[in-house]
Order: sequence, then C-alpha cells, then structure tokens
Amino acid sequence: MIEALQKMQGRDDVRAKANLIQRIAGLKDGGGADEAAPIEPDPFSQDEPPAHDKSNVEALAQLRSVTAMCTKCPHLAAFRHTVVFGVGNPNADLMFVGEAPGADEDLRGEPFVGRAGELLTKIIQTMGFERSEVYIANVLKCRPDMPVGAPGNRQPTEQEMANCLPYLRQQIDLIRPKVIVALGGVAMRGLFGTNEPMKNLRARWHTFGSVPVMATFHPSYLLRNQALTEKRKVWEDMLLVLERLGRHITERQRNYFLKG
Repeated sequence: MIEALQKMQGRDDVRAKANLIQRIAGLKDGGGADEAAPIEPDPFSQDEPPAHDKSNVEALAQLRSVTAMCTKCPHLAAFRHTVVFGVGNPNADLMFVGEAPGADEDLRGEPFVGRAGELLTKIIQTMGFERSEVYIANVLKCRPDMPVGAPGNRQPTEQEMANCLPYLRQQIDLIRPKVIVALGGVAMRGLFGTNEPMKNLRARWHTFGSVPVMATFHPSYLLRNQALTEKRKVWEDMLLVLERLGRHITERQRNYFLKG
C-alpha cells in the first residue's frame, strides 16, 4: 500500500490520481450539512454533528496519506514538522481556503489555529455555522521554509503553490462544496494565478472549476486593521456567501459593523 502511494505521489499530473477520484465518483449528490439555519448561532447547542459520508471520509484519508509523503518541494519537506492537509466536514457546503501553514499550524497539523484562526472561527460562528460544519484548507500544505532563527513566516512561491494545487483540487472534487471562500490575495493567486489587489477581487464572484468562489481579506489583515470599515468589508463578503448558500440572514447579522 505504501509503495503504491509513493508511486502515486511522485507523478506531477493531476490525472495520476484519477483512480482515487473515480473510486469515489458519485459518492454524494451535492449533500452536506443541513441548510436550515438557526436564527442566531447557539454556542451551547447540543445537536448531534452532521453525519459524514463514510466513503468520502475514507477517500480524503487516502489523499491525506498521499499528501503526507509529498517531496515535490524538497526544501519544504525537509523543513516541515507535518503536512497540514485540512480539517472539517468532508461533505461541507462551505469551504475556506487560506495561503499556507504558519508555525502553529505546522506543529499541530491543522490550518488556522493561531490568532488568525481564532478570528476565522468567530467569523464562521457569526455566519451561523460551527467550525466542524465547514472545511478549512490551504493552497500550500507545508509551512514555507525560513532561515534558521528567523521569526515569522514567508509567502509561498508560485512554483510551490503550483506543485501543491493538485492536492487542493482533489480535496475540492471530493468535498464538492457549494461555495469556497478564498482568504487573502495569496490564496487567490494560488487558485487563479491572479496578482490583482484584494480590493479588486472581493465582493464579486469567481469560479474555480464549477464552484463559486468569494475572495475576502485574510483574518490576519483584520488583526492588523481594526477599523470597523474593514471588518464590514469582510462581513459584506460573508453576507454574499450566506445568500448564495440560501441561508437565513437575520437583521442583526445584516447590521454588523454598521455605525449608528
């Protein structure tokens, strides 16, 4: 099994993994979390979590195993602690895509677990979802390497993102989200190859394959820019997402971050 996965991982063409996709083709008919939204998010809800399609869980687990052995970017493979594959509902209607793991994500093996992750979780909950109901991933699965002793993180290169994009494509093909939210300009560059500023990309729909994509600012941007006007921009993008998903939007939700 391991030898077969290693052979599979070594091929650059997305079609090299077509057998995996074919095995799980038709595994769900656009299913996912129940679309009926509560009027307000209830952090104390005791509802059972949504049932997951077993075959989809297994297919993502196989893809995770393939990705964990990736050495397409040898410098990243040597630097990383773990491959940060993705987390959440394998049948999610809503998927968030960020740029690359940071130090915290690299250690824990889960995307968006630092301060930006906490803010993303708040955004998700304010939309009326729980974090476990959506799916969260990055365009790059490994933390970009840094010089020894250097603080912070760097942006992934075009080649690094190109090497990793086939894995994200397969995640999207398996999950079949109804909407993708691209968090930040780097995520949009990884998905579409665009270098346009976020002000030109947000508040309108893009399409990745057949999936509608809404671009918005990365949560880390909001941590640096605390103005209500900037928070409102992100929230307006999320209102468009909720409308696209057919979710009920309360007046309170519509009025978040509006003055007076």
